[in-house]
Amino acid sequence: MPRLALVEPKDATGDAARILASAPINIYKGIAADPEVFTTFIAFMRSIGTSGAITKAEKELVMLLAAEDRHCAYCVAAHTRVAAGAGIDAGRALDARRAKASAPKEQALLDFTKAVMAKNGCVSDAELAAFRAAGFDDRAAIEVVAAITAMTFTALYNHVNETVVDFPAVPAV
Repeated sequence: MPRLALVEPKDATGDAARILASAPINIYKGIAADPEVFTTFIAFMRSIGTSGAITKAEKELVMLLAAEDRHCAYCVAAHTRVAAGAGIDAGRALDARRAKASAPKEQALLDFTKAVMAKNGCVSDAELAAFRAAGFDDRAAIEVVAAITAMTFTALYNHVNETVVDFPAVPAV
């Protein structure tokens, strides 16, 4: 049962009304209780993976690993669904949560993501060089950090709120 206020789509105004009309998911209903944070959060999420630095599928691999790292059942379930829309099947999503990928470039992405999270951003020169050697640039590094940041926000919010998961259940890692 959620512990913080929810905004139902019928009660929303402005940008929140438009967003909730198309995506009335529990996390959005909750964050919409603060309209400024909500619209900023949505814009931030939409900005990651749209510049070409990382693809939408790569963004979802990062989100899945970060969701697992942050122990957020809501985030894992939600991003497993979003990842499917980006072409990532259930097995590949589960592997991403385990920091495993069959493609070398994706493995480099997951390795870098895991290092950023484990070292609080203080990755070594060798870890950054390996990420770059896989074909990623500085913008991609920024987008990985942004994705982890977004996931950290949503995971912490979901833990405080005890957000009810409104996505299909996913297997445990």
